[in-house]
Amino acid sequence: SGFREIKKEDEAEAFIRKYDLTGFRMLFLAGERCDPDTLLWAQDRLGVPVIDHWWQTETGWAIGADCAGLELLPVKPGSCTKPVPGYIVGVKNADGTDTPAGETGNIVVKLPLPPGCFVTLYNNDADFVKTYFSAYPGYYLTSDAGFIDEDGYVWIMGRTDDIINVAGHRLSTGAMEEVLASHRDVAECAVAGVHDPVKGEVPLGFVVLKSGVARSPAAIEPELIALVRQKIGPIASFKAAAVVARLPKTRSGKILRGTIKKIADGIPYTVPATIDDPAILEEITTTLKGMGYPRS
Repeated sequence: SGFREIKKEDEAEAFIRKYDLTGFRMLFLAGERCDPDTLLWAQDRLGVPVIDHWWQTETGWAIGADCAGLELLPVKPGSCTKPVPGYIVGVKNADGTDTPAGETGNIVVKLPLPPGCFVTLYNNDADFVKTYFSAYPGYYLTSDAGFIDEDGYVWIMGRTDDIINVAGHRLSTGAMEEVLASHRDVAECAVAGVHDPVKGEVPLGFVVLKSGVARSPAAIEPELIALVRQKIGPIASFKAAAVVARLPKTRSGKILRGTIKKIADGIPYTVPATIDDPAILEEITTTLKGMGYPRS
């Protein structure tokens, strides 16, 4: 999220040129998954490898990473590279079968977890087992969705809650965000699945523009819809996008997609304790009303 802000405010690289970066060897990213467009932007400007990785509070250290101290593997923008030694990562369908390479499913880790990972929840062993280990016996359920490609690279596309069901098709909002982020005027974006009486769920897109973009939202929003239709196809049913001033995030930079969904669906919500600025939720509510949400 921090680098998306830099991309938004310093597209011309004015601040980068102020500093001597000859000793700068690598950029390691954390927090939100880095979309390919932002990673390539940073790599091009800095001239060094840009390394994304994936870990969770529950594990305490990286599950997937490009371990430069062992051997720097080729970077695939959008992937956290390969499982770190100690983790056996897999992808499961809802019925517990393994997914084919490249097919999105539930990311799991085979037990036992390596040293350093959590061993229980405080005073709540029962919920510890139920939440993390009951869905797939013998595996830790990460609650992240993604896939492993034919080269063994892990691709985390979002939380399982961010996988939406559009007319029976399971679609990744992360994949749609990748497309939106590739638009030349977009600094950062979010996609949330909202209730639809016919299709079950449909995606809504929200984008923050780069500083200095003078084009009107009315000109940009149809381009975003057309871009998703071109890259993902009509199956995505992506028909609504809105330009916003900012996105609701936690203080660590994670976008609150679940809260956006609740606002759009008219479901009561609690303002997350970790939110950076609660006023942003009112801004998003106003934007959603302009888009006709929540539906009456």
